[in-house]
Amino acid sequence: MHTDYLERILNAQVYDVAIESPLDFAPALSARIGNRVLLKREDLQPVFSFKLRGAYNKIVRLSAEKLQRGVICASAGNHAQGVALSAAKIGCRAVIVMPTTTPQIKIQAVKGRGAEVVLAGESFDEAYTHARELEQSEQLTFIHPFDDPEVIAGQGTLGMEILRQHAKPIHAVFCCVGGGGLISGVAAYIKRVRPETRIVGVEAVDADAMTRSLRAGQRVRLEHVGLFADGAAVKMVGEETFRLCELYVDEMVLVDTDAICAAIKDAFEDTRAVLEPAGALALAGAKEYARRHQIKDKTLIAVASGANLNFDRLRFVAERAEIGEQREAVFAVTLPEQPGAYKQFVSLIGARNITEFNYRYNDQRDAHVFVGIQVASRAESVQLLEHLRAHDYATLDLSDDEMAKGHIRHLVGGHSPRIANEILYRFEFPERPGALMNFLNRMSIGWNISLFHYRNHGADYGRVLVGMQVPPAEMDQFEQFLQTLGYACWNESDNPAYKLFLA
Repeated sequence: MHTDYLERILNAQVYDVAIESPLDFAPALSARIGNRVLLKREDLQPVFSFKLRGAYNKIVRLSAEKLQRGVICASAGNHAQGVALSAAKIGCRAVIVMPTTTPQIKIQAVKGRGAEVVLAGESFDEAYTHARELEQSEQLTFIHPFDDPEVIAGQGTLGMEILRQHAKPIHAVFCCVGGGGLISGVAAYIKRVRPETRIVGVEAVDADAMTRSLRAGQRVRLEHVGLFADGAAVKMVGEETFRLCELYVDEMVLVDTDAICAAIKDAFEDTRAVLEPAGALALAGAKEYARRHQIKDKTLIAVASGANLNFDRLRFVAERAEIGEQREAVFAVTLPEQPGAYKQFVSLIGARNITEFNYRYNDQRDAHVFVGIQVASRAESVQLLEHLRAHDYATLDLSDDEMAKGHIRHLVGGHSPRIANEILYRFEFPERPGALMNFLNRMSIGWNISLFHYRNHGADYGRVLVGMQVPPAEMDQFEQFLQTLGYACWNESDNPAYKLFLA
């Protein structure tokens, strides 16, 4: 006989540690996609994630004997903190097994909540195996991150809150899916109370265990999982969670890394909160669902499931968000290697903002330029591509090329020993359309640009590195050019890094 989850959820004990998180309207995103989007703010929980709901509901129901012996789990993330906080609240021992590769900030966060940390293995699977061994040897109770009825019921309180907070019709509720504990609990409640509301699960394209399992009609184990959305990077979903998803989940949506980054930015712009990648999965899925089904004027609720983001990931997120939102086109363009070619190319781009421009002289005939251009949509990107090709510029669209975006853009350059009379200057361009064209208009048509490197970083000025071939006899003219240009600049021609890697 299967568990009655409606009853379990109604009787779940979570509010000793959890708050009833707000359901916040996202005005900017709603206006942009033409639907009413609301965020269930689980990032505001004491451990910045929904995970404490299931952990506490499981632990609080243990017998006094089991509580006396203590609990154990394997986790490097949000589940670890949820177990640690719950155990501290109840007053029982908690052992958290983490991989040896776990960042120190996460180890300290768990220790700070009074839990014992054991480091074992280099992967989650190895840590999990060790935790199971300690469970037996020390007679501890294992707290599963998702495949447990009490954990599922604890997470299901989210669904209860959503329906209480929004009495009007809801077209769809979106949940991130790792092992399936969150969506199972939310779906089990909502489908009993408002069966017309669609439940949509969202996974990363490289961590799609539930999608594959539902398609196959049985649980599928992934050999490898992508780790960007590490909070949802699970190789195999739970047995019970799979059963519930088969019953209640209407659709699965897959999103890539760029889409997740765009969703993090969307959430920030509407709430000023910075979600972790797994925490933004549901929002990315809601956007993709709305686009795929061409729906308008519907209420879409996305669970913002967590905000435990490593600070050093912010740079990557910002880099990829514009591409994920299809607001940046990335091209490789071949120009004739001759003075004036840049100016002609930039004039074709028109009033659009150039977000990136990378080039190094290598060939006397052709110049290969890596360029990013701000666009309003994917359609405009395609239009611009056709426009450049119509003007005989060999152009390759790299907007969906993972290697180009992750690596090649940082590797454009290298030595060019055949260049005569090269000087290297570092400039600060005002961050506005037309700044590059102003530079090109003012410089002598006889000076060849031999190196150019620029990337928009969101500041009010752009940091630009330019190499130019200026004959010694024209240096006075060059100095005059710098003065009339009016941009801050520094001569880097004697920089040892330039001589080692570029000259």
